[in-house]
Amino acid sequence: MASLNVGNLGEYLREQRRNAQLSLRQLADAAGVSNPYLSQIERGLRKPSAEVLQQVAKALRISAETLYVRAGILDAERDGEERLREGATRAVILADPSLDERQKQVLLQIYESFRKENGFGGGRPAGDEETGSGAYATGAGDATGSDTDAGPRRTAG
Repeated sequence: MASLNVGNLGEYLREQRRNAQLSLRQLADAAGVSNPYLSQIERGLRKPSAEVLQQVAKALRISAETLYVRAGILDAERDGEERLREGATRAVILADPSLDERQKQVLLQIYESFRKENGFGGGRPAGDEETGSGAYATGAGDATGSDTDAGPRRTAG
């Protein structure tokens, strides 16, 4: 099997795993992937999805964005900084303990609409891996049962 062009992702993962003093099996278990699959990633034989990279990064306690750049998912030169800023903004909103889940989703929808209005893309698709829900789908069912997309609404209660 020929090596894929995934930069130095495999070498970097191996180095990070060793720095964390984890065996291949321990990291695979912590990341929720199979031991052979992780081995193939480290050897450059498989190109993992962004979701798998996120799981591995979480298990290693390192930045998922760093792995995305090394895997060629993010272009570090062109849009890496922009995506990092966007990801950081999302992370801050999602981590805020003073907001409930509905409020977080509304804030993320507003944030996306402003980014789109200012020419920074159409946002992330529904079912995004960061939230695990259809947080960015417009017109996602609200409590009023209305089919119009007039933005967030408050309900009595």
